[in-house]
Amino acid sequence: MTDTPTVLFVCIHNAGRSQMAAGYMRALSGGAVEVRSGGSEPGDQINPVAIAAMAEEGIDISAGLPQLMTTEQVRDSDVVITMGCGDVCPIFPGKRYEDWELVDPKGKSIDEVRPIRDDIKARVEALLAELLPATA
Repeated sequence: MTDTPTVLFVCIHNAGRSQMAAGYMRALSGGAVEVRSGGSEPGDQINPVAIAAMAEEGIDISAGLPQLMTTEQVRDSDVVITMGCGDVCPIFPGKRYEDWELVDPKGKSIDEVRPIRDDIKARVEALLAELLPATA
């Protein structure tokens, strides 16, 4: 791993879970982690309910755009976190891979998305503590 670890968050549409995780990692790491996100089948916009749920936490993800996960992103990342996108991620030796089983917030109400958001936050905090133990 490099001095600045790189984390890639991947979900199917790159419109909810991966965007929330990336938002938390950016905010909580204070720039100490390079954050990327992508999707196996990117949507056309960030889920508005995910944007609203993150805004309640003081994190603005509204400027994000769903994008296709690339082989280069995976190759250049130290940690790859998948969220329900199955086996579409290319596998490279020496990379750390985790699959976070999270409910897809698509079509859910804000009350249903808050627990998903909170679960993501807890997972990001735990990952951050592993990546940057001196600052956690």
